[in-house]
Amino acid sequence: MQNTRLNSLFDLIVRNLALWFLNPWRRISLLMISFLFGFFMGTVAATTAGQRAVLDVFIAAFLVFLTEVSSRIVYRRPPKERRKLWVESLNFLKVGFIYSLFVEAFKLGS
Repeated sequence: MQNTRLNSLFDLIVRNLALWFLNPWRRISLLMISFLFGFFMGTVAATTAGQRAVLDVFIAAFLVFLTEVSSRIVYRRPPKERRKLWVESLNFLKVGFIYSLFVEAFKLGS
């Protein structure tokens, strides 16, 4: 690719963001935001699917498919590549999502 000003600006922004997230506290905060967003998405998926009660089986199969695809993306990589920020964020998003579905199941069971 040609080294245009837009390409250079994009590379500089990505490099600065990568350096910014090398700070452990910023990395942990981003991972916690990812976990909480996954928790929120799980709650949203459970309440909207449960409210309609039309396609519960298909939605459950789709959610299982999404979690399995994200697990495959994360755990097929070598252990050193699992430390990348986007891979860890995806894993925390998945964990938050699954945790939220367990909490919703416990709420319905009581």
